[in-house]
Amino acid sequence: MSESAGPPLRILIVDDHTVVRAGLRALLEGEPDFHVVGETGDGTDAVRLVRGFRPDVVLMDLRLSDTGAEGGRVDGIETTRRILATSTDARVVVLTSYGSQADVLRAVEAGARGYVLKAGPPEELFRAVRAAAAGGMGLAPEAAASFVGHTAGPGPVLSEREIEVVRLLARGHSNRAIAGALFLAEATVKTHLVRIYRKLGTENRAATVGEAVRLGLIELT
Repeated sequence: MSESAGPPLRILIVDDHTVVRAGLRALLEGEPDFHVVGETGDGTDAVRLVRGFRPDVVLMDLRLSDTGAEGGRVDGIETTRRILATSTDARVVVLTSYGSQADVLRAVEAGARGYVLKAGPPEELFRAVRAAAAGGMGLAPEAAASFVGHTAGPGPVLSEREIEVVRLLARGHSNRAIAGALFLAEATVKTHLVRIYRKLGTENRAATVGEAVRLGLIELT
């Protein structure tokens, strides 16, 4: 249970099962630092509600059954992308019955800040919500284990190219110098940095290097 005296975290629940939404609402509102501002069962409506309610955290079911107006299926991954494209404030935590490596990687790549299994203990869900709201990552143990061997470090949130960029950041390189070292356009380096900041929950170069070191993604020499 949080001891924060600040305003409660505003949470939007997105799940296409009414009973699941009711159970989640009851769990979350039992925590004094959580406040459920709304709920929905489809991805298209979720994007609209994020604009209206401006939640701090969106709990996202991975496999929604919603079909968008264009006729394509809007699952939790696509809904996450749409939410983050329209809101820089909301953090998405995926809540699902599945924990395959492919699903975890797709969710994180889409910008999710957490991945929790529905069968897990409530405390894992609460930790993930608080971690995401604070700008970090909240992964259930099963989800974190899916990353093992995928990249070089114990906190493998970044792609190999993004890790190369961070290594050069750690050496004090400018965007232009990084572009030259990696044979990239300077605009491409800026795009990588935006994604790196989002994934690590950081806002500047120094904090990014520090977080990458803490996660074991790079080593300072």
